[in-house]
Amino acid sequence: MAKTSGNRPDKNLAGVVNDLEDAPVNSLDAQQRQQDVNDRRRRDNHNHQHKVDMDPSH
Repeated sequence: MAKTSGNRPDKNLAGVVNDLEDAPVNSLDAQQRQQDVNDRRRRDNHNHQHKVDMDPSH
């Protein structure tokens, strides 16, 4: 696991490791877990989109 400057494990990677340790029980569980990942990616992408104002008129 990646270490940060204080020689502590990275919180984000620790969460990913915990998620990977659990195996889905059935196909519905696997689908719901994948949807959670997709939702997380969409929220992250939405939160990091910055509109650049290319109009120099103001």
